[in-house]
Amino acid sequence: MNSAFRFEDEKALIGLVIIPVLFVLYLITRKYQQKRLLKWGDQAMIGRLMPDFSSARVLIKFFICLAALGIMILAVARPQFGTKMSEVKRKGIEMIIALDVSNSMMAEDIQPNRLENAKMAISRLIDKLENDKIGLIVFAGDAYIQMPVTTDFMAAKLFLNSINTQIVPKQGTAIESAIHLAMRSFTPNSEKSRTIVIITDGENHEEGAVEAAREAAEAGIIIHTIGIGSAQGVPIPVTKDGGQKDYRTDYEGNVIISKLNEDLLRQVASAGGGTYVRATASRTGLNTILDEMNKMEKQEIQMKVFSEYDEQFVYYVGFALFLLFIDFIMVTRRNKWLRNLQLFGKREVK
Repeated sequence: MNSAFRFEDEKALIGLVIIPVLFVLYLITRKYQQKRLLKWGDQAMIGRLMPDFSSARVLIKFFICLAALGIMILAVARPQFGTKMSEVKRKGIEMIIALDVSNSMMAEDIQPNRLENAKMAISRLIDKLENDKIGLIVFAGDAYIQMPVTTDFMAAKLFLNSINTQIVPKQGTAIESAIHLAMRSFTPNSEKSRTIVIITDGENHEEGAVEAAREAAEAGIIIHTIGIGSAQGVPIPVTKDGGQKDYRTDYEGNVIISKLNEDLLRQVASAGGGTYVRATASRTGLNTILDEMNKMEKQEIQMKVFSEYDEQFVYYVGFALFLLFIDFIMVTRRNKWLRNLQLFGKREVK
């Protein structure tokens, strides 16, 4: 049976920070008390003065109380298990992000580099999605589906984190292939509220990108483009054997300079009925694109969600009370009756 675990009131979990604080205070207090006792004599003398006192029991009682407190805080956060999966209809859009993973995306004119900067921006965008669907496509010399359209935003982040320039075997920047693949990747029978966001430096190595954008627009799909990089161009770093940093060169040994092709990206966005945004060091441009997408007519999207949750806090409270009961019956003095049982050998005759 499908199930999901959650805390209804996650803010209550902040109370868990008190656990390490109390532990540190306990250590400080314990050390202070030991120093005071040593004023009366050494450890052997104190042991004879307090023969039934057990410091181990004091420590155990403290940890029991600490555990009970932590469990009670978890109970206040209301742990729940989802027990019923149901389909609901909500209004949103379908968005496919096509991310350039060619070698030129490793250029460092935008820190830490073009690709990592784009991935961080996409991650922030995913955090802002609510009732929408998102898919990921990666492309270089060819295009591949990294993740089909989904409402599982946590999965989207996991797939996003795994993206690098090595996942596509063929180098290049095939924007046309990315558009055609994205067009085929939307939910079947979905005819509106569809958009493609292309993030690239625009160094296209194939013809047909603008024509592909027109085809998408005719099918009711809006294409936005984000140009990432500098128009002046920078070399593409590469790490050689031994960790030495160098730059990529062409077949003649000249250093390759990667430049942002804004003209092409403007043409693609214009043909696709969308917007072109140039990324900078301070902003990637996805917020601007998101504002444009929020203006689109929303379509009904079927989503699977857990609709019923069973409260579990009662079990947490019960376990915490059990620990407190153990703490209550446990005394800090050694039990003379158990000591007389001689479980661990004969008593020393004095």
